[in-house]
Amino acid sequence: MVNNIQSTQIRNVLVRYLEERRPGVDYGTFHGLVSELAGVFWADIETHHPGIDTLRIPDDVIDGWKQRLMTYTDKSGRVRERRSRIDVMMRIRGFYLDIQEWAHEDPYWAHWAVPSPITRGDGAGNQKMVKQTTARMHQRVRERLPHLPLLVETAERVRREAVALLDAARATPFNEVFEHDGRRYLRVLPAVNQVPSRLDHGSPHVYIKGVGSTGRRINQSVVEDDAFWAWAVIEALRHTGVRAEELTELTHLALVSYKLPDQPPEKGEVVPLLQIVPSKSNEERLLLVSPELASVLATIIKRLRDANGGKIPLVARYDSHERVTGPQLPHLFQRRPYWQPQVMSEAAVKRLLDRTLECTGLRDQAGEPLRYTPHDFRRMFATEAVTGGLPVHIAARILGHKTLTTTQAYLAVFQDELIRTYRGFLDRRRAARPQEEYREPTPQEWRDFQQHFELRKVSLGTCRASLRNPLQARACLHPLPSPPDGPPPEASPHRDHPEPSRTHPRGPRQRLARRG
Repeated sequence: MVNNIQSTQIRNVLVRYLEERRPGVDYGTFHGLVSELAGVFWADIETHHPGIDTLRIPDDVIDGWKQRLMTYTDKSGRVRERRSRIDVMMRIRGFYLDIQEWAHEDPYWAHWAVPSPITRGDGAGNQKMVKQTTARMHQRVRERLPHLPLLVETAERVRREAVALLDAARATPFNEVFEHDGRRYLRVLPAVNQVPSRLDHGSPHVYIKGVGSTGRRINQSVVEDDAFWAWAVIEALRHTGVRAEELTELTHLALVSYKLPDQPPEKGEVVPLLQIVPSKSNEERLLLVSPELASVLATIIKRLRDANGGKIPLVARYDSHERVTGPQLPHLFQRRPYWQPQVMSEAAVKRLLDRTLECTGLRDQAGEPLRYTPHDFRRMFATEAVTGGLPVHIAARILGHKTLTTTQAYLAVFQDELIRTYRGFLDRRRAARPQEEYREPTPQEWRDFQQHFELRKVSLGTCRASLRNPLQARACLHPLPSPPDGPPPEASPHRDHPEPSRTHPRGPRQRLARRG
């Protein structure tokens, strides 16, 4: 992306700046910084103003760029609003301010130290946009969390049906018809498997075709493999809350045992833990393996061992973020699409989720197919854990967050869950206190309590009048105190208000001193 910049001087400045920033940020921040500085910012300026080779941008040029920053064109050609425009401008401002600061120590940056075209006022409204983003995340969780049981059930059903059809096809000789679940199929022997000289002679793949169907033959072995790994991905994501990258990095070596130290040696309990290697935030953590997660991991390990002679193959994983290939390890989420096993990529994980979602038939409020991302399972895991009673700071450690603010942004609170959790808190607090502190209210106390709310009610007419006269509505909500008993105080015969006492002397000097 940097190589597409026309100006050689600006390209060298951006490359050197990015090299200075790279050691202190993670790959996600670095990738976003490269795309915003080189693509969204400078490449756009060069496209509309060719020949510019200085960081001192004229006002009309930067105003036009800010206007174009409001929208972008997606892959389908539709123009959409850029919700991260304020973040982009603040990163551009940080780019200029970093150069100004580095110019005091490195003479190379002195020539490029110019005032920033992005002012502090351009970042106004960032907090509002952050709150809007958090609200959209919460709404996304509220829409998808109720459908999670259906998604899990569909993944299990599709897996069972694929296994049953594969077993029925394997039990049928080649070029013969068999019936399964009310449909008739023909087991097909491809011509390529009939040539002994070919390497794939005697392939374990099972091909079938519907009787009377004009479509292509189906590789039922691949269909069953897709169904199994789709089920494994969904179960692992919803029971761990890990990122998609962390899921593909899981190995057989990540399963460790831990002995609880607060128990006697003869009765020491050993609990299984799942080690999550450092990924995005370089935070290594351990997750407690629940019985449901242990069953899923055991099923994956058994499948890999049965298909590879009792061993889990050692596979090298390619990191698409760091652009490096890791060492050979017994990865759990590996498949054999061709002649050698490969670790699943993040795109493959999303593709498996989309195929399972097509089988559910779920729709959103707009009638479009409902989509899940691997990060949606992470937010749903955090929401279910905290609403189930897990403290927020413990959930932050499990998710690998450095601050509680990040974890709180994941939590979508449901109204019924809020009421149920608060009632449970009150019940636990009441059970911990002496019973003498609690008593049933008397009928008179209960009537006074209800009458308090009746007196505070405002009629519909008063509400309408409040739109015209706010003081009248305030007087209704907060009525003035009733006058004391007894005759009213006598008013002055010449003034509407009593004359205030004159404690200040008269005169110009005295008035100035009083004002001072």
